[in-house]
Amino acid sequence: MKDSFNREINYLRISVTDRCNLACSYCMPSELMGRPGSRHKLSLEQLAEIVGILAPLGINKVRLTGGEPLVRPGIEALVQMISGIQGIREVAMTTNGQLLSGKAGTLAQHGLNRVNISLDTLDPVRYRELTRGGSLQNVLKGIDASLEAGLSPIKINCVLTPETSPGEMEDLREFCQARELQLRFIRQMDLQRGKFWKVEGGQGGHCTACNRMRLTVDGRFIPCLFSEREYSMDEYGIRGAFEMALGHKPWKGKANTRSTFYRIGG
Repeated sequence: MKDSFNREINYLRISVTDRCNLACSYCMPSELMGRPGSRHKLSLEQLAEIVGILAPLGINKVRLTGGEPLVRPGIEALVQMISGIQGIREVAMTTNGQLLSGKAGTLAQHGLNRVNISLDTLDPVRYRELTRGGSLQNVLKGIDASLEAGLSPIKINCVLTPETSPGEMEDLREFCQARELQLRFIRQMDLQRGKFWKVEGGQGGHCTACNRMRLTVDGRFIPCLFSEREYSMDEYGIRGAFEMALGHKPWKGKANTRSTFYRIGG
């Protein structure tokens, strides 16, 4: 399945919730801290149905994002449903790791293949400040549990802010190298101003090779993180909305003033 620029589109990122148990300063606006987030519009069964419709079209990789996907009740069942769909080769998840140590083994048993874990610093005080209350130890335990469960390769996502020091970056490099984790540095982006960069150590931001489509928590397909185009399943149906997004996927995004990272899923 190809877009209008002949790029093979096989990767669907699903935001299963816009709720999160952290409020990272570069993701969650301060004025929204403490708000519960929206009610889940799409049931687990509906999300699995969407993947089942898109798999025959060429989607073979699914990533579950949020918010924080591990706060969504029944996330293990969703992983199992999606992993059992014919044509799906990989089910991955992006998580902040706060709840991962107690769920990694079960997720692996239900069909999760690998995880990306957010970790911006190894300094526990600065981690708590960046995440507005998160526990570094919870993340480290989640990494260990993921390694034990075989959720590999494990990728570590580090968002580089203006305050990130060279020492923090080097500490993360040594930490990941010792544990055979794949480290990715992601410069802080700005949707509204259209500021984004290629991910160091990953494929994000490489527009010429983009193979992804996004589904928001309220049932809209978004063809590009930095695009204001969106196509609702309520209006066009599942396949219709997806094909509209596919047909209007831009060569390169510009800006997005209509959405936020915590609602799209990054």
